[in-house]
Amino acid sequence: MPLYLPIGISSMTTTTRLAIGSLIVGFSVLGLKAVAYWLTGSVALMSDALESIVNVATAFVALIAIRVAATPADAHHPYGHYKAEFFSAVLEGAMIIVAAVLIIGEAYKGFISPRAIEAPFEGLLVNGLATAINGFWCWMLIVQGRRQKSPALVADGHHLFSDVLSSGGVVVGVLLAVMTGWYILDPILAGLVALNILWSGWKVVKSSLSGLLDEAVSEDRLAAMRAIISTAAVGAIEVHDLKTRHAGKMTFVDFHLVVPGTISVNEAHGLCDTIEQAVKEEFGDVTITIHVEPDNQAQHRGVLVL
Repeated sequence: MPLYLPIGISSMTTTTRLAIGSLIVGFSVLGLKAVAYWLTGSVALMSDALESIVNVATAFVALIAIRVAATPADAHHPYGHYKAEFFSAVLEGAMIIVAAVLIIGEAYKGFISPRAIEAPFEGLLVNGLATAINGFWCWMLIVQGRRQKSPALVADGHHLFSDVLSSGGVVVGVLLAVMTGWYILDPILAGLVALNILWSGWKVVKSSLSGLLDEAVSEDRLAAMRAIISTAAVGAIEVHDLKTRHAGKMTFVDFHLVVPGTISVNEAHGLCDTIEQAVKEEFGDVTITIHVEPDNQAQHRGVLVL
């Protein structure tokens, strides 16, 4: 299975550009946070820098997953490679959890042996710049990821948002420690932020597992789909056994379409085309499989055609 596709500027997809942007942002923020830690020696700022290392790693994983997911279907993967993004999101969630555990370990060391913070304001200024960059980029990833129906980008955005939250906690901890002289506050805040990151990682893993387990589309989306099918299937009798699942940006739909036994194969085929076109116009990336049945197979349930 090829991992690499041509990525000339003109042929790059939006998701690929965003994934590459995440790598650039990740390296930039990591550099800034490393400088902030070097200036201050703060345990909390060091923890913030540790998390940024994971950000770079997850951005790289997301880029590969998006490229794999965009690979066309082949003989060995006739339904495409869309689920690659879910694997990426699960791995990202696991990396977030690992980062949280590492931060808790550093916070514990700082709690046992608290130390003074050097050049705090200079360090916070540099850290604040890194946080502002992360804040803008996580918003961009979540908005565009949902628009492009990319679980990998959305997961990466939520991961960065957890980084923004942790950076905010770091700023509060460092400021309080400097103002009060209670330097033990530095590792305590780092530990609390790590717990929040741990929770964020679990949510990313949980949401991604639903896609790997072929979870159906939401009730609202399913209701809208039923209404469209009912309106478009003029001439049919009913639709039953409607099933859906989503894999990355692609939604798979299959159902049984009951038609009068007297219509021709050409008429039934034309009716199927009409339904498929109506559903795709509303929902975009959809793969539909329709099993046509004669009227004696009607079950009088499911979607009754208007």
